[in-house]
Amino acid sequence: MSPALITLLIAFAAVILFVTEWLTVDLVAMLIIVALVVTGVVSPGEGLEGFSNGATLTVAFMFVLSAALLKTGALQLLAARMAERFRKRPKQATLLLMLLVAVVSAFVNNTPVVAVFIPIVGRIAVTAKINPAKLLIPLSFASIMGGMCTLIGTSTNILVSGIAQEAGLQGFSVFTLAPVGVVILVLGVIYLTYIGDRLLPNREAEESLAEQFALHDYLAEILIPEDSQLADTRIMDSAIVRELDMDIIEVRRGKDRFTLPPGDFRLAAEDTLKVRCDREKIKGLKDWVRLTDQSSGVRVMGTGLERDNSSLVEMVVTPNSEFVGKTLRQVDFRRSYRAVPLAIRHREATLNERLYELPLMAGDVILAEAKTHYLKELYRIEQGQDSPFILLSSDTIHDFKRTRFAFVIMVVIGVISLATANVVPISIAALMGVCVLVLGRTLSMSEAYESIDWKIVFLLAGALSLGKAMGNSGLDETIAGLLANSVSHLGVYALIAVLYLVTNVLTEVMSNNATAALLAPVAIAAGQQIGIDPMALLVTVSIAASASFMTPVGYQTNAMVYSAGRYKFLDFTKVGTPLNLICWMVTTAMVPWVFGL
Repeated sequence: MSPALITLLIAFAAVILFVTEWLTVDLVAMLIIVALVVTGVVSPGEGLEGFSNGATLTVAFMFVLSAALLKTGALQLLAARMAERFRKRPKQATLLLMLLVAVVSAFVNNTPVVAVFIPIVGRIAVTAKINPAKLLIPLSFASIMGGMCTLIGTSTNILVSGIAQEAGLQGFSVFTLAPVGVVILVLGVIYLTYIGDRLLPNREAEESLAEQFALHDYLAEILIPEDSQLADTRIMDSAIVRELDMDIIEVRRGKDRFTLPPGDFRLAAEDTLKVRCDREKIKGLKDWVRLTDQSSGVRVMGTGLERDNSSLVEMVVTPNSEFVGKTLRQVDFRRSYRAVPLAIRHREATLNERLYELPLMAGDVILAEAKTHYLKELYRIEQGQDSPFILLSSDTIHDFKRTRFAFVIMVVIGVISLATANVVPISIAALMGVCVLVLGRTLSMSEAYESIDWKIVFLLAGALSLGKAMGNSGLDETIAGLLANSVSHLGVYALIAVLYLVTNVLTEVMSNNATAALLAPVAIAAGQQIGIDPMALLVTVSIAASASFMTPVGYQTNAMVYSAGRYKFLDFTKVGTPLNLICWMVTTAMVPWVFGL
């Protein structure tokens, strides 16, 4: 079997795994490296080159710079000050919000930026009496468009630049993509403000979280009679908990209330238990108690959840969360976070049953009841660089530190200036910035390590090895030849339009980085065969790979706002399709002009 055919089969298998999400993207990337080395398409050294590639290291260091900026609290302060503007001029405020998010996302990784803004936007929506669904999709889309404007705006741009350098080209400068990206950003923001706003849903919000998550049929109160076998037993030993797989949310004993009691809490006669369990088990609960106690000491209750000693919290699962792919039982949710899950909003569905058995996905919203005194600890967990969730109802996490903010901004500007002036490569400039931040005690080394999204690092390393294999085997030239022969007679505009469409369709169903890794080598080979500057085609691939607006699963930030905004899948398609067309037309028209083709 020829090396080209082996590489094609491995790439095809990788695409299937990326699309189906049977395995995590970082594991797929490692399997790509193993498969290419074992089959001899690349040498062991070439297979591991991706881990030391400047693109991979740059992405890792940029995560650290992003974490330092977010830690200053500057974004929370800016967004909080916009609340009054939303009450007076909502359209103007929406436009300014998108521009703010876009500008920050051009220089900071957009996933943590959106994570910071989701709860802030929620509070702004409540204060200004705006439906959050009118703001969250624009928030995500603005962050994506901002990332298109600079080399460091997204890991996709850095990856494509790294593949170009591997092929002996110069790679992108910090602002190579800016002429096209800024035009897309301006037109996109105008579209979302004045046209997209009409396409966004404006569904009536329910009166309470209990109604939103349909909790009424899933909560019950149990009164323990004098002669019950439940009296004087520990919760962990009680048959009713074991057999019905329920959570005890509260125990009321006279005037005392015990919220989220631990497993060794001993029940007593006349205790009233507030419990959560599945609908069918609640129906059977009456029979179970009547059979044991000769009474029906059970009633389905209204929720009455928020009390002084307990609070409802909505927790959005982040893309890099330890929760992803695991169940609440596997992460030991109740003991680890002192909270009882009441419901899960999973994409468009709200689930109330079998909560401990559902594998979680990025963007899922967990509604839980937590001890009020433990909320500070949940906020502390949320502000960690590797936080598994965002609290939709959380207050501002960081106080604004003016001096620290000025220091971080100077470091970021220094990194950009050094890279733009070609004094040192961007990877070295970013590393210098990290060192300055750690020496200046803005971040500790442990915080720096925690801020790095290691899944993306491994994905980039695997993607670079796949690009190397395509070059070694000649597969890139074969595919480029087919592409060039089919459209080259129609001119360079047709080539760019087709390349954009192919890239964009792939990125809607699989990782944007994986898509860029597959098509960047093809773009280089096509440019060389036709005799045009390959950088023009690489810019096309970069923008198309990031322009994932039509589905909620094509880009991490879309997945984050999907459940938080209570959207339907088609909401993204309705709003995102015209925006994708705008990006396609602008890229097709401007890339030849910018590069003089």
